[in-house]
Amino acid sequence: MQTHSDHPPFGDLLRGTRRSKRLSQLDLALQADVSQRHLSFLESGRAKPSREMVLQLAATLDLPLRDRNRWLQSAGYAGIYPQRALDTSEMQPVREALELLLKHHEPLPAVVCDRAWNLFMANAAVGKVFSLLGNLDEIWQAVCGDAPRNLLKLTFHEHGMRPYIVNFEEVAKALLAHTAREAQQHPQVEQVLDEILRYPNLPAGLHQIDLEHRAPPVLPTHFRVRDVDLHLFSMVTTFGTPQDLTTDELRVESFFPANAESAALLRGLSTSE
Repeated sequence: MQTHSDHPPFGDLLRGTRRSKRLSQLDLALQADVSQRHLSFLESGRAKPSREMVLQLAATLDLPLRDRNRWLQSAGYAGIYPQRALDTSEMQPVREALELLLKHHEPLPAVVCDRAWNLFMANAAVGKVFSLLGNLDEIWQAVCGDAPRNLLKLTFHEHGMRPYIVNFEEVAKALLAHTAREAQQHPQVEQVLDEILRYPNLPAGLHQIDLEHRAPPVLPTHFRVRDVDLHLFSMVTTFGTPQDLTTDELRVESFFPANAESAALLRGLSTSE
């Protein structure tokens, strides 16, 4: 089935993605098992890809499912990956798996968010940690209003976590570089990034984002609330074989103490009322 497409031409998407991954036409042709000549024709628009070729190239480039749909539509085909709400019956196994992961991670905090950092789920330990800052519902309202709760906004907003992060600029540079790289391919991420960069009183140096910035293997975030210090680093888990846009974009971010004092603090918070 072919459809009308309002997306950029397939060749432009292919060429732009290939270049963003720093691959030559020959590199990609070898990896995708197609001729360099055919690949050149696809990029220039002299050849039209089959549906199978679109999926083959997208898989070789390890594109997210939303982008694979976009590529199919740009080539005149219908997208094949659906998007289901997390609260539907079809997604119950996914939801139960996420709940299990969150529960097993306690007394350490863990959250489920999407590619644009919108919060879907959190375990009880997250509420315990935020109790150090005050009323969590009031904080969310100050940061996001009636919009979806967003973890990146919470981190950067002056009424969110920003005042409590001792090494904010170091952490912010790494987060912004990662987010800006994703924003190049995902409009929903770009919207969040643009909003954050308009926040008042954001350190001026953060507006110049270095896309090549690479954080160290582990970058702990140092929180300080009054006389309490908490050092955390995180690990992100994703689904291995997603066939749905929601599942493909969900991430479980699990936080771990970076020192013995932080571990003891988290254990203490877990037993508090």
